[in-house]
Amino acid sequence: MATLRVELVAADQAVWSGEAKMVVAKTVEGEIGLLPGHEPMLAILSSGEVRITLAEGEVVKANAEDGFISIEHNVVTVVARNASLI
Repeated sequence: MATLRVELVAADQAVWSGEAKMVVAKTVEGEIGLLPGHEPMLAILSSGEVRITLAEGEVVKANAEDGFISIEHNVVTVVARNASLI
């Protein structure tokens, strides 16, 4: 099964990184879900929750304030001004 490599970083620290099967985040155009094989994309992140679903079904949640989210070649990068796990 294909997975996503996820990097969630804030301006001053790395918050979380690992493998996942899905990432859901809030952008200025609405909520998006990213799965393995998603086409390359760059979006502006809105303040809100980022949900990272691991292969076992566990969900890692973080609050993220402003920034961007990108995906390319099954690598998801979330860069936020402020971010913390909840």
